[in-house]
Amino acid sequence: MNAAEAAPSTTVTVHNPTLVILATLLLGIVTAVVSTVWHFNRNIPGLRLWALSFFFAAVFSFTLLVRDHIPEVLSVVLVQATSALTAYLAWLGSRAYMGRPAPAHWYAGAAVGALMAAPVDLTGVLPHANARFLLAGLFSGTCFLLAAHTLADGGFRRVPMRYLLAGVMGFHGAWVLVRPVVFRLASQSSLLEQLPQWVRLEATVALLLMAFGVLMLANEFVTSGLRHLADADPLTGVFNRRAFLTLLDKGLSRAQRTQAPLAVLVVDLDHFKKINDTWGHQSGDDALRHFVRRAEQCLRREDVLGRQGGEEFSIFLPATDGAGAAKVAERLRVQVQAEPLQIDQRNMLVTVSIGVTLSTGDESAEAVMQRADEAMYLAKKRGRNRVEMQA
Repeated sequence: MNAAEAAPSTTVTVHNPTLVILATLLLGIVTAVVSTVWHFNRNIPGLRLWALSFFFAAVFSFTLLVRDHIPEVLSVVLVQATSALTAYLAWLGSRAYMGRPAPAHWYAGAAVGALMAAPVDLTGVLPHANARFLLAGLFSGTCFLLAAHTLADGGFRRVPMRYLLAGVMGFHGAWVLVRPVVFRLASQSSLLEQLPQWVRLEATVALLLMAFGVLMLANEFVTSGLRHLADADPLTGVFNRRAFLTLLDKGLSRAQRTQAPLAVLVVDLDHFKKINDTWGHQSGDDALRHFVRRAEQCLRREDVLGRQGGEEFSIFLPATDGAGAAKVAERLRVQVQAEPLQIDQRNMLVTVSIGVTLSTGDESAEAVMQRADEAMYLAKKRGRNRVEMQA
């Protein structure tokens, strides 16, 4: 938060303790709620940093409440430091939630240190409220705008709460940056007497909306995790049969609308029963995960990999013709064979048989899968560790 510590004027002082008391209580409650959610969901990225951000916002508001009872320099230093930490931690939380690395902290440390040192000169040695106000807004506003830019990613329809939280952060950051100009324009007006109250009210409302957005993002993360568990094969982490067929249906519909080719591959690990009997079921599980790692290295981001059951997997390749699909299948076959699985310091050779087909017109996912499955069994029949196409 970055509510105004005072109007940048030495002749007008406006203090509304009721508003500050309410803001302090609300921010304390918000800190407690977000911290509790983090305590029970520590795997949610960024939540701890957001909780710390709201904590410093509450400390900031409390400092405004007691500022008349502590030395002026100390109160200004606390206001500058806590407002800067509130904004900086909000940015760090946003980066963590989006899976981005934290920036070099020494830059922020130097900036916060300067913000804490400058008020000593600008208050005790050379009083200058305007300069303090500008310094506080410059750092905090920039951090909130960076946080907004970080969160605005992924598509509004798919993750609307990210964009709503980004909108609140962006608006607040922009307001913090232009606030000194507004105060300057109002310096000869009676509006100046009302601005500090509106500034504090805006900051309080903005932070409450941010807290609501953070809690919604926490819910989004948990819901996404549950959805992934429902759609994922527990052993290998790829899509299970039900989820794969659902996605294949959608892929076929899109291919038919756009008249784009779509290839389907069915892959079976060769002699899998022998692997289990010779090396044990744990080694069989390792072989399945080994194949998935090799397959993910060969596939594009838009390609979809699923486990049909046992040692059988399926892949569909959007916008891929027969020649392209054959190349992908052959590359996958070669890569699996070229990288044996290491078990107890011994190499276990894993090979695969792959069937490939293309979707033709208006047909169901089951029909395309049936053709790819027949091609895979043909590869088995012709000696295994090979690729076969089925028209």
